[in-house]
Amino acid sequence: MLVAILADTHLPRAGRVFPDECVKRMESADLILHAGDFVDSIVLAEMEILGPPVEAVHGNLDSAELRRALPAELTLDLDGVKVSLLHDAGPAAGRLERMRKRFPESAAVIFGHSHIPLHEERDGFHLFNPGSPTDKRREPRHTMGIARIEDGRIELEHVALD
Repeated sequence: MLVAILADTHLPRAGRVFPDECVKRMESADLILHAGDFVDSIVLAEMEILGPPVEAVHGNLDSAELRRALPAELTLDLDGVKVSLLHDAGPAAGRLERMRKRFPESAAVIFGHSHIPLHEERDGFHLFNPGSPTDKRREPRHTMGIARIEDGRIELEHVALD
């Protein structure tokens, strides 16, 4: 299973759009995960017409409509691998252990909010922030994530989009 992972798209805003490479990766995925801060429901609708199913949580800047439609957190079974999704995983200090305790059945927790790409792994537990494909803030590049799930294992990686 191939999963495209995004967060913090903050669209529509100042003429920004999804980079072509991001769209190609979403279209070719089996599933798209979004860790919140679409901002407007039209962005979710645009992602849903790409083809793969979209699973998402709401973020702190999402519209009232999105906050009603999407949960604050979500745990999915992806081909036998439990993956949890939320927007804000809290302060960096102690984050990995805090998320491991909060989601003890999950092999990975995916989050957004900071726009900072992050991948930490300890003893088979992954903590992953894809960064942002459209709002890099102080980061050098726009990014997204890709997960490959096979034989009960998950592999995560960042993809630089510019």
